This record gives sequence, structure tokens and C-alpha cells, in this order.
Amino acid sequence: MQQATDSGASAEAATARYLIDGKGNRFTVHAYATGILSAFAHSPTIAIPDFEGEVLLNPDALDQTSLHIEIQASSLAVADDVSEHDRREMSRKMHEEVLESDAYEQIVYECSKVSASKTGEGQYWAALSGELSLHGVTRSLPISARVTLSGNTLRAAGEFPVRLSDYEIKPVTAVGGAVKLKDELKLSFDITARRQS
Repeated sequence: MQQATDSGASAEAATARYLIDGKGNRFTVHAYATGILSAFAHSPTIAIPDFEGEVLLNPDALDQTSLHIEIQASSLAVADDVSEHDRREMSRKMHEEVLESDAYEQIVYECSKVSASKTGEGQYWAALSGELSLHGVTRSLPISARVTLSGNTLRAAGEFPVRLSDYEIKPVTAVGGAVKLKDELKLSFDITARRQS
């Protein structure tokens, strides 16, 4: 019994806490236009500049890894080189009609179930089975990532799709409905977290 307790304590002691700071990281949303005028429409890229999070990781027990990320919905901004008029209109639609940022201020991803395989020294391929809370709705959302551990730094990169309809968000339209955004968005990330002493 004592041996099991010691083993549990050892695993806990080996678990490191990494903090994610949105500054200097890349996290973007790609939306795609569809409809009869889609060839002339803009498929916007949205930047996610304001987010933070925490990773608890034990390299010897990767399945015990947990992740928590919080995004401030109001911080999402159009990243493309468009006119100021278009930028304002796209931003208004995104915050008022899509995210409803005033009512749903935070977007949260929570994961406590991870499977990972080592692909090289300090390199892993990780499959996260977590939940995304967006627009007042929480759904399971699997994410795959390439993870690198180097010194006190953890870096994760990858991409994953999100369907707006899964979160009770209506399709966004323009030009009287002749142009609308596809239901599925693609999110890309390249995020660094630093180990806390």
C-alpha cells in the first residue's frame, strides 16, 4: 500500500505547470465564403490575440496531462488587409451576430484526457479529447497537436475544425444572402507555454 502511495506522490511531483500567455503566440480562425457570389467575396482570417491558459504535464505519464485555455471573445479581430469600412463591418457582424461577445464573454477549452506518442527527443504527437464552450454551448472537441518540450518551454502546433451550427450560431450572410460563410471554420495555432518554477 505504501508503495502505491509513494508511486502516486512521485508522479505528482514530476508534474510540471506551464503557463500560456497569448502574447507572442499565433492563434487564428479561417472562415470561408460560399454562395453564388463567393468567387468575389472575402474569406476572412480572424486573429485571437487575448487568451491565457495552463498545462499540467508529466513527461512520464502523458495520459495525465490537462489543459485549460480561456479566450476573451471581444478580442477577436479581423487580421486581413481590408479597407477600414470593411474591417468595421466584419468586426460588427462577428461580435454582434456570430459570437454575441457582450453576452458570451469567454470561450473556454478544457481537456483532461490526452493520449500521446513520442516521435523524437522531446517531441510528441498528442490527441486531446476536450470540451469547447462557445456561445453558451459546450461540445466535445478533439484536437491533435505536435508538441515539443525544450528546457522550460512547451510548444504546441496544429489545426482543427469547428462547426458554427454545433454551437447554435446562425450562418453569417452578406449581399442580401448571395454570400455567406461556410458552417465549418478552421482554427490554427502555434502556442508556447513556459514552465513555472
